Amino acid sequence: MEMTGERRIPAPRQQVWEALNDPEALRAAIPGCESVERVAEDQFQARVAVKLGPMAAKFGGKVKLENLNPPASYTISGEGNGGAMGFAKGGADVALEEVSAAETLLKYNVKAQVGGKMAQLGARLIDSTAKQMADQFFDRFAANLSPAPELVATTASPGSGDVGITETPRSAPEDAANAAAMAATRSPANRAATDVRVATAAAGGTATGTDTEYLGDLAAPGPLTQHGAEGPSAGGGKPVHRPNPRAVDAEAIRPLRLLLQIEPFGLPLQFWGGSVIMLIILALMFL
Repeated sequence: MEMTGERRIPAPRQQVWEALNDPEALRAAIPGCESVERVAEDQFQARVAVKLGPMAAKFGGKVKLENLNPPASYTISGEGNGGAMGFAKGGADVALEEVSAAETLLKYNVKAQVGGKMAQLGARLIDSTAKQMADQFFDRFAANLSPAPELVATTASPGSGDVGITETPRSAPEDAANAAAMAATRSPANRAATDVRVATAAAGGTATGTDTEYLGDLAAPGPLTQHGAEGPSAGGGKPVHRPNPRAVDAEAIRPLRLLLQIEPFGLPLQFWGGSVIMLIILALMFL
């Protein structure tokens, strides 16, 4: 199996080189990697869980760095054993080119050989799985080296009651306005006014801006358009109903009462309805 490619990394070349030699950075980027340990200055020991088609196994192996030319290039060689699944060995030439002070072009050329049950799965499946794992590795590797989004620190306004600093992304200035509005709702003045309204409502009085303001007078129009609230709508349109229960309209249910008062042959409708249901049950049982 042979695979070549290149990837742009949004980081300086020296930082990319250091990450390629950092066990923790490699462990975070390698798909299925459980551990990476440095056993010598130029050697690593790793354990990786691999799923290849219908087969899955854990590989343990060693990797050696050769032809070191920091921070420009090196050669990786190693082999791993997956038990009954088989083995894999090979190497890769890695080169780093400085595109700019904040971007590096990483080029790689991989040559590998597999044996055992893995070799029976076919070269096409092995190649596609290797390419997928390589893409996942470089995606994670680049993401871990990408700079964090710049944040702007805005100090809470005096008397807001907030302690500390609110961080707002520069790409979303509207968040600063939202933070300021939130700080205003937490201000001592707003809190005191809320406490007064709550205390008034708890004592049975009428508190401005609460349901007690209009529920105390059932004949008054409702102030909001909500399900079950009476009064004018916000745009001056059709009136809606209040949230409090309304009196039952006796005329509205009169036809139903008249229907229940019908008694064919001196017997109520409930009797005839029950008889019909009983006949249907008997017919289903014996016919």
